[in-house]
Amino acid sequence: MSTQLNGKRVAFLVTDGFEQVELTGPRDALQQQGATVEILGEEKGTVRGWNHDEPADEFPVDATFDSVQADRYDAIVLPGGVQNSDTIRLIPGAQKLVKSLSAAGKPLAVICHGGWLLVSCDLVKGKRMTSFKTLQDDIRNAGGNWVDEQVVVDGNLISSRQPDDIPAFNEALIKALAG
Repeated sequence: MSTQLNGKRVAFLVTDGFEQVELTGPRDALQQQGATVEILGEEKGTVRGWNHDEPADEFPVDATFDSVQADRYDAIVLPGGVQNSDTIRLIPGAQKLVKSLSAAGKPLAVICHGGWLLVSCDLVKGKRMTSFKTLQDDIRNAGGNWVDEQVVVDGNLISSRQPDDIPAFNEALIKALAG
């Protein structure tokens, strides 16, 4: 295990229906580099991942969106999954955390449908980013510059398209956190 990210704390914001590998892949890579990872949800208890369109595993929620302060974290990761992403984008506590970390210039890492929360927070205007292809109109309509690339880094925003891109996504996220 590397200690490159010792002392770094990363929040994964999810609701039920997140794409499981988009949480476990980045989480495992961050932990292998020494980062502390917390899963944040709207409520205490557990959240259920999905493997595309099938229910998968449950994960314990470490804290709720409303119970933590944004300055506790060095980055936020937003896994995709249509159900998760469509739900979380309307939750005020999740929006507040994302806006706070963005204002502080800390990394916001989104994959697949995770970019919907950034659209709802009005954080994509003027940003170059990628996502799952079905979000391209939403991103463009919100003033973003959508591109079809494996991973895109624009300032503090790291975005990726889909599970196949997780290795490149992880590399960009670890590089941003390592400074």
